[in-house]
Amino acid sequence: MPQHSNYENSSSSLENLRLISYCPLCNTHYNPSEAAVLEEKDGAHLIHVSCNRCKSSIVAVIITGGIGVSSVGLITDLTSKDVMKFKISSPISEDDVIEAYELMRNRNNLAALLEF
Repeated sequence: MPQHSNYENSSSSLENLRLISYCPLCNTHYNPSEAAVLEEKDGAHLIHVSCNRCKSSIVAVIITGGIGVSSVGLITDLTSKDVMKFKISSPISEDDVIEAYELMRNRNNLAALLEF
């Protein structure tokens, strides 16, 4: 079950972590209290943080272990709610790709493809 808690209020070892300190696009300092810990499991943390200045976001996985701390991040325009929505959604199947291709072949159906 995801934990939608604030970074600052997390009881994990992330409170002093400085890996996600600045926006990679505009170099603005992030406010740690605005970072959301979306999920924690076995020393891994799924984090979402948004930049107040340029409105971009980062989704990162931060792993703390015996050898130290490592992270991987992605610049995105997704909200934390979007991240969780896609995290629990089904993978795209081959049939989905074929259906999208068929819809795009007929430009009149392109709007239907873009509807969620």
